[in-house]
Amino acid sequence: MKQMTQQNMINAFGGESMANMRYRHFAIQAQKENYPNVARLFEAVSHAEFIHAGDHYREIKHLNEGVVANSMGAFGPGDTAKNLGLAVDGETFEIEEMYPAYMEIAKLQEEKSAYRSFEWSYKTEKKHKELFEKAKKAVGNATDVQLDDVQVCKVCGYTLEGEAPDTCPVCNAQKKEFEKY
Repeated sequence: MKQMTQQNMINAFGGESMANMRYRHFAIQAQKENYPNVARLFEAVSHAEFIHAGDHYREIKHLNEGVVANSMGAFGPGDTAKNLGLAVDGETFEIEEMYPAYMEIAKLQEEKSAYRSFEWSYKTEKKHKELFEKAKKAVGNATDVQLDDVQVCKVCGYTLEGEAPDTCPVCNAQKKEFEKY
């Protein structure tokens, strides 16, 4: 793997790993504040971020040494309203800056497998942002978000509200590959 794409993959792994942990902690806070649906959303998206991190991690299995990951991480957890704002900001960064740049470099360097890994995450982060914005609006009105089942594709992490589709719109996995939250 070419050096720039490799470093971007390392950074993406670090960012997705931190998002997984942040969202797990944010779910605990939402539960404490009696927002069970927001907690369920954080749990589902945390699992999607774990899947993204794993996908990126498999792309760098050739590494044999320690490396530094430079990743955007939203820090300073607080109440659920603040945590949802941090989540929206993090997803926005990935959608508007991080993944578009990483995909362009992978494309330029003809790193097809890395491009796929970045693209799957990019497409999913758009849904995460949408769901977090919905939750943020509800919590801003001092109510829990109204959510149907949240489905997460176990192959690519794609996340949606409602029934699982027959095939994943991102990776084409079958309906049975979706996990319900």
